[in-house]
Amino acid sequence: MTQTSDNVTWLTQEAYDQLKAELEYLSGPARTEIAMKIAAAREEGDLRENGGYHAAKEEQGKQELRVRQLTQLLENAKVGEAPAATGVVAPGTVVTIAFDGDPDDTMTFLLASREYASTDIETYSPQSPLGSGVNGKKIGEDASYELPNGKKAMVRILEAKPYTS
Repeated sequence: MTQTSDNVTWLTQEAYDQLKAELEYLSGPARTEIAMKIAAAREEGDLRENGGYHAAKEEQGKQELRVRQLTQLLENAKVGEAPAATGVVAPGTVVTIAFDGDPDDTMTFLLASREYASTDIETYSPQSPLGSGVNGKKIGEDASYELPNGKKAMVRILEAKPYTS
């Protein structure tokens, strides 16, 4: 089955290994730990007024959500280098845009999964309004996307190059 570029998450081997290790921990030892917390809290008696029980169940829910997110992300991950520099915006590219075509009002960001986010560069998901607006556009082309207030914003693609960590 061929994945479209919208569903692919480009990961370095290091990032993939780190996320896989997190998934293995959450699926194994962390599940055992939370089950023990829930069992211990259950033994304290009345569950309706047992704050420790409810906190442990909430923690379990958040942990299971993270397991599902990581599983889906790793299933759609492509390990290795992002596509070659083609001048086309795609997941795994660093994009520089100009708002309303103004070359003085620019922003540079990485188009990638939030899992790839780092402190080095702002990251936008291909599924975000801005990400989906610029995805597939070529250098020099205009793209529009919807703002939270429902209005449309226009940007021009100034640069699109593969991300290198």
